Amino acid sequence: MAHTDRVKQILSWYPSDNPGTLTNLARLLNSGTLAGTGKLVILPVDQGFEHGPARSFGPNPAGYDPDYHAQLAIESGCNAYAAPLGFLEAVAGKLQGEIPLILKVNNSDSLAKTAAPMSAVTSSVKDAVRLGCTAVGYTIYPGSAARNEQYEDLRDIIAEAKSYGLPTVLWAYPRGALSKEGELAIDVVAYAAQISAQLGAHIIKVKPPSDFLEQPEAKKAFEKANIPTKTLADRVREVVRSAFNGKRIVIFSGGEAKETAALMDDIKQIHQGGGFGSIMGRNAFQRPHGESVKLLKDVMNIFASK
Repeated sequence: MAHTDRVKQILSWYPSDNPGTLTNLARLLNSGTLAGTGKLVILPVDQGFEHGPARSFGPNPAGYDPDYHAQLAIESGCNAYAAPLGFLEAVAGKLQGEIPLILKVNNSDSLAKTAAPMSAVTSSVKDAVRLGCTAVGYTIYPGSAARNEQYEDLRDIIAEAKSYGLPTVLWAYPRGALSKEGELAIDVVAYAAQISAQLGAHIIKVKPPSDFLEQPEAKKAFEKANIPTKTLADRVREVVRSAFNGKRIVIFSGGEAKETAALMDDIKQIHQGGGFGSIMGRNAFQRPHGESVKLLKDVMNIFASK
């Protein structure tokens, strides 16, 4: 399809990237129900690795089967499907390009409780190429004592991915030397978005920020600059602004499972605040199939609206 003006504008924000990387970024933007709008809704299913099978798939046992999630992403019209190596190896040969795939190249489990959280690199850029993926995904934990090693590993992964023409989707989840409330604080989430953009991510995934300021220095700066934080739309606007004044794609996670009305209110405010979309896992695939498809389509309708 011909690129819309919005897609052309977004691609212009990445002038140093090679044609292969830009082509794959364009493919993500031109797939699914939201094709051409500049918005993205991605189905990520790394929760089995991250949280365990029963916690992830027990509410909807169909989710134990990797085929289920890929088909859910296709049927609902998602821009892409993201997962660790095992899930993608189980489906990529059957899909053959039917939907863009994102290989999550690092993952962690919830069995170990450490003071320096860090995900292990569990697959490679070459795996992504072999499986026909459109992008690679990676997680950083700003605030972790192991953050420098994560940033250095990411530097190498982004460079290798670009050499194969693949963009990088970066999960940025602050944790470590922060209070529990501070992990979602607006100053911390905005800082994580800035770090992600500086590290070279093409698409940045963060959690919806709360109306809380963790850092005393940031609190003074927010007050002096009179930055509004009362509504989620206000906070989303600040996070997007922190990613190169909105010149990097910032999408927001669905977070913990919640009631549909509360979830849809969050989506409306993310849209109002200029968020580029949603990457929604548990809030989608833990529901019964028909309800999941409807939810994802309703989310897309919000992002497609003016």
